[in-house]
Amino acid sequence: MAQLRQEVDPGEAGLDGKALDRLDQHFAHYVDEGRLPGFLVSVSRGGRVAHLTTHGLRDVAAGLPVEADTLYRIYSMTKPVTAVAALLLVEEGRLSLDDPVADHLPAFADTEVYDSGSGAGTKTRPVRQPLLIRHLMTHTSGLTFAFYHAHPVDALYREAGLESSVPAGANLAEAIEVYASLPLQFEPGTQWNYSVSSNVLGRVIEVVSGQPLDAFYAERIFGPLGMTDAGFHVTEAQTPRLAELYGETDGGGIEPIAGLPLRRRPRFLSGSGGMAASAHDLHRFMEMLRRRGELDGTRLLAPETVDLMTRNQLPGGADLRSFGSPSHQEPSNDGLGFGLSVSVVIDPARTQAPSGLGTFGWSGAATTTFWVDPGRDVTVQFLTQVRPTSSLKVIPELRQLMHEVVGD
Repeated sequence: MAQLRQEVDPGEAGLDGKALDRLDQHFAHYVDEGRLPGFLVSVSRGGRVAHLTTHGLRDVAAGLPVEADTLYRIYSMTKPVTAVAALLLVEEGRLSLDDPVADHLPAFADTEVYDSGSGAGTKTRPVRQPLLIRHLMTHTSGLTFAFYHAHPVDALYREAGLESSVPAGANLAEAIEVYASLPLQFEPGTQWNYSVSSNVLGRVIEVVSGQPLDAFYAERIFGPLGMTDAGFHVTEAQTPRLAELYGETDGGGIEPIAGLPLRRRPRFLSGSGGMAASAHDLHRFMEMLRRRGELDGTRLLAPETVDLMTRNQLPGGADLRSFGSPSHQEPSNDGLGFGLSVSVVIDPARTQAPSGLGTFGWSGAATTTFWVDPGRDVTVQFLTQVRPTSSLKVIPELRQLMHEVVGD
């Protein structure tokens, strides 16, 4: 076990200490109000941790505090890790971004795309262009999630038992067969729609590498980077450090809810959202990306590969709002492009929350987030365990407060 520690004074790193105090007080107020159980926030500049705060409880009922070594379900922050795993195989020549998915997963050989109708009256047609690996990594695949209610294909996912993205009792290979049996919402590459794509990518990684997803990540990413607590389940020794998961109530409070079955190796290894990790683990991962693929003498990816991952891949320089499906045409997506499983700021003047040009990162369903601002040489992470409904706006508020910390 390794633990994140502050390494340098904020002022020495060129950060505004008073603004950092305001940031801490803002989220501490949420804890005092019972809207968050507790949180960890860390800010690094030039690779050195210049601010690290833990506040509140990781388990409210047990009275256990948030500590620097607390473990968190990071949900969709798993997706950038899955992208790095795929890019390792790309660099080895075992996978290409332009490979048809069907070359590795034959279930996608006869992919259909939605044409018209709904329910039993849904009409489909063959795709005009194949579904490619790059479509999975950019969420332009035409796949979707069952919890959207914006398209007839969303309803087909619900009818197929994919409310939680996983058919009951299925492993990853079995889930892929269900995804492939359903039509795509749109022609691959023609829209952006956040989806189960990273689960499909995870299965591609298993097939190409010949290893289960958790074993490949442990051997090729977690071990080399020193991400000592990261994984798809927690051991008996780690379990006391795992934070309780909460859901936001209608009244704005929180209550414990069921989360990922982390206390044993899961049958379904989700490349979309299956991981748990500590702040130290995420710091190591962020720093590898900030340093363009290398950390402490270990090179995981070539610089140009990380540049590709963290550069906008949407056609014509589009942002998520203009290129997104109807579910994603919202103001919060203005000025944000998308790379290979990370969002990328392409127009800071249009983003709702202040961000530096080229800032990239991603967030998770339990109000976890990370980002790397290459221009300011800053990495930021915020960790808690609350699945919000609508009232919590932690991540945009964090971005606003961090703007005051770093400045222009």
